Amino acid sequence: MSDKLKDYREAKGALPTENLAWQLYGAGIENFGQNGKPAMLPMPKYGPDELLARVDAIGICFSDIKLITQGSSHPRITGRDLIKNPVVPGHEVSLTIVGVGDNLKNQFAVGEKYVVQADIYFGGVNTAYGYALQGGMAQYGVLGKEILQGDEGCYLLPVKPETGYAEAALTEPWACVVASYRIKPRTVMKEGGVALFIGPSDVGKCEIPSNARPGKVILAGVGDAVDKSAFPGAEIIEIGPIQAAELTALSQERTGGRGFDDVVVLGNKEPELIEALDRHIAKDGVLCILADEPMSKPVAVDVGRVHYDSVLYVGGDSIAKAYESTTSSEFKTGGNAWFIGAAGPMGQMHVERAVQMNNGPSRILATDIDSGRLEMLRDKVEAAAKQKGIDIRFVNSMETSEADLAAIRDEMTAGAGFDDIVVLAPVPALIEEGSRHLANSGKMNIFAGVPRGTIACLDVSPVYMSYGRWLGSSGSRISDLQHTLAEAESGVLPTNRSVAAIGGIDAVGDGVKAVKEARFPGKTVIFPQIANLPLTALPDLKEVLPKVYEKLEGGRFWTKEAEDELLREKL
Repeated sequence: MSDKLKDYREAKGALPTENLAWQLYGAGIENFGQNGKPAMLPMPKYGPDELLARVDAIGICFSDIKLITQGSSHPRITGRDLIKNPVVPGHEVSLTIVGVGDNLKNQFAVGEKYVVQADIYFGGVNTAYGYALQGGMAQYGVLGKEILQGDEGCYLLPVKPETGYAEAALTEPWACVVASYRIKPRTVMKEGGVALFIGPSDVGKCEIPSNARPGKVILAGVGDAVDKSAFPGAEIIEIGPIQAAELTALSQERTGGRGFDDVVVLGNKEPELIEALDRHIAKDGVLCILADEPMSKPVAVDVGRVHYDSVLYVGGDSIAKAYESTTSSEFKTGGNAWFIGAAGPMGQMHVERAVQMNNGPSRILATDIDSGRLEMLRDKVEAAAKQKGIDIRFVNSMETSEADLAAIRDEMTAGAGFDDIVVLAPVPALIEEGSRHLANSGKMNIFAGVPRGTIACLDVSPVYMSYGRWLGSSGSRISDLQHTLAEAESGVLPTNRSVAAIGGIDAVGDGVKAVKEARFPGKTVIFPQIANLPLTALPDLKEVLPKVYEKLEGGRFWTKEAEDELLREKL
C-alpha cells in the first residue's frame, strides 16, 4: 500500500476547510443539488458528544429516489421546510472517523471504520440516517446523539480495517435482503393487544390457544363459537354481526384508529368484508381466516401494507396451527423458489443469497424483462448453482409465451407450485401472478417497495385452505446489519459483486438519475472523496481507468484490489 493510501486509510493529514454535499431543497430531482452540482459548505463543526466522519463510499438506493421525488411529503420528513433546512440523503455508507469529541475519546478513535444502521430510534421516535438525519451524499458529516446514544445503543457498527469501502457500504442493502428471511412473525395473539373475532361461524367451536393473552377481545356475531372464559383478565366486548361499512367506526372506537392487532374470521366471508378488514389491521397485525371452502372471488388487498406494515395473512382449520405455521421465513430446504423481477440490483442479491446459502432451495426460477440484466445475474450465480446441484433457470418473461412459462413452472415444481415466491418488482399484476402459484404451505414474500395504498386482487383461499402465507418486510434492524456485515467480512456474502457503476462526488446527481432509470444491472457506488470521476459502468473502466479495470474480477465484478487502485490514482 502506498504511503498516500495508507495515510488515507488511517485518516492522517489535515482536514479540508470545505465540504461538498448534495442537499435536497424540495420535491423533485431539479431541487437536488445546486444546478446539478453539490453545494460547497463550510466544514461541519462537532461538539464534545459528537463525531466527525468522512464518507468513503455510498451506494445509491431506490429509497433515495423516493425521498428526492417526494421531498417534504415523504413520511420520514413530513412537513420539513427543505428550503430553510435541506436534507442530505444517502444511507448506504462506509465511514471513517476523522474527529472525536472530548467526551467520546474513550469510545472512539480517529481512523476507525464504521457502517450505520439507518433505521434509528431515539427517545421512542423513529428517525433515519439520510432522511431526518443528514446522510452520506457528502464528503463529511457529524454523527450526534441520535446515532451514538439511540434507544438500541450505538447505531454504528465497526468495520475491519481490511474490508473495502464499497464492500462495507453495500452491507446495508444486503441487510434488507437478509432481514426479509429473518422475519419472526408472532406465533400467538399479541399480548395485551386488541383481538377481533368475526362470525357467524360455520366452522363449529373455535378452540382458543392457551397462550392467547389479548388485553381486549371483541366478539362480533360469534355466538357460542368462542368461549369467553378462554381470555382471563381481558376486556370482553360482545356486539352483533358486523358489516364491512361498520369497521371504520369500530376501529376508531375500540383502537383509536390504530387498527386491530389480531383478526380471526370464522368461516367463509364475503370478499368485501376481508377487503375492509385489510384496511383496519394494525402494523405488525395478523389476519387469520378459519374456513374450508374457497372464497367466491379475489380480494382487493393493500399489498403496500403487507410490505411496509408487516401485515401477515395466515389461516387454516385452527388458530393455533395457523399462527404456528409462521415460525420460519426462510426458504424451504430443497424446495422450489421463484424470484419475480430477479435481475434488478436487489433481486440479484436475493438470488445470490439463495444460491450461496446452505440448505437452500434446490430449484430456482429467475424471471425478469431485461435480458442484459438476466445475463449479468447468470454470470454471477450459474456456476455456483451448478456446483451445488441447483436447477436454476433464467427466463425473460416478456420474450417467453405464457404457455412456455407455464410449462417451465410445471416442470420445475411437478405442478405443485412454488414453496417460496419473492416478488421484487412493484407491480400489482406480478404479485397477483405469484399468488396463483404457491404450493401447499408456501410463502409469498412481497419485498418490492410498493407504496401503501397499492391494491392487488389476490385469491385468499390458498392462505387458509393450504396454510399459505403472505408476508413482507421493509428495511432492517441493527441485528440484521450485524449479521450481514459478519457474513460479508467472512466472504459468505459477496457484496462487492453487486457494484455495477462508480463515480465521484460530482457524479451523485447523474447516479440518482441512473438508478431512477434502471440504467445499470446492479448498484451505483459513489466515492465522495474523489472529485473528478464521472459516473462510469465497470466495463467502461477499460478505457477510462485501465489499471482499475485490470483489477476487476473477470472484467465485470468489483474487488477490493480495484478499489485500492482507484484510490491510488484519484485521491
